[in-house]
Amino acid sequence: MISDLVSVEWLNNHQHDPKIRILEAGLKPPFPIPTENPENLRIPNTLFVDLDHDLVDQDSSFPHMMPSLDAFIDQMQKRGINSSDQIVVYDQYGIFSSPRLWMMLKSVGHKDVAVLDGGLPAWLKAGFETSESYSTPEKLGSFSAKAIDGFVNVDDILAILNKPEHTIIDARSEERYLGKVAEPRAGLRVGHIPRSLNLPFGKVLSNGYMKQKDELKEIFSNLAAPQDQMIFSCGSGVTACIPALAAHLAGYQHISIYDGSWAEWGSDSKLPIEL
Repeated sequence: MISDLVSVEWLNNHQHDPKIRILEAGLKPPFPIPTENPENLRIPNTLFVDLDHDLVDQDSSFPHMMPSLDAFIDQMQKRGINSSDQIVVYDQYGIFSSPRLWMMLKSVGHKDVAVLDGGLPAWLKAGFETSESYSTPEKLGSFSAKAIDGFVNVDDILAILNKPEHTIIDARSEERYLGKVAEPRAGLRVGHIPRSLNLPFGKVLSNGYMKQKDELKEIFSNLAAPQDQMIFSCGSGVTACIPALAAHLAGYQHISIYDGSWAEWGSDSKLPIEL
């Protein structure tokens, strides 16, 4: 893989490589995102991954939580994925849920995975070949992994709240970060994690594409030092992965996701908040 972010032109030229696997990160956004795909088309040879139901912790009361290592491996093997495969992930909205699947694969040690810049809208705009159906694996894959590294829990957040070398980035909108609007999920308090900084995920995007590397470097230079530990949070751990990918592209190496995010933090009255 040449990068953690590839263009539709690159994928069009390499899609028939036997080592390339194309995954769609399926997830319905909780807010309107314009998209034009009335015929429900997809990129040829796409394997579908449901981030709402299949690739989640079934025992958690919080949405979109990372499943156990064994469950993750099982889902990848069922889709015919091998550890030697080069994986390209995309979604139907540009860049929305694909970074979440990218982060999940990275967290279990799969290095050869990239997000498709612009996603399905960019593919359709380019006029490349499409399919009306998803691909069906011919056999189980040999995907394997030894550990999950890249997701932190509420205890981890509490342990680093006052450590300056850790930077918590909140990817929700400014209005939600400041507690000026009600949370879309019922029963959640408003506000943000103390000492966290706000970077709405749309700030690293431009019309569904990731901003250029120099623009991303400028954005993050105002938030954290290159050696800092960066922890990204959002509503439920999905859109936090968008600026996490952006930070990675900008050269930051110490990146993780607070998996419970505000769905967990905002629901617990014992946890401190700021407005």
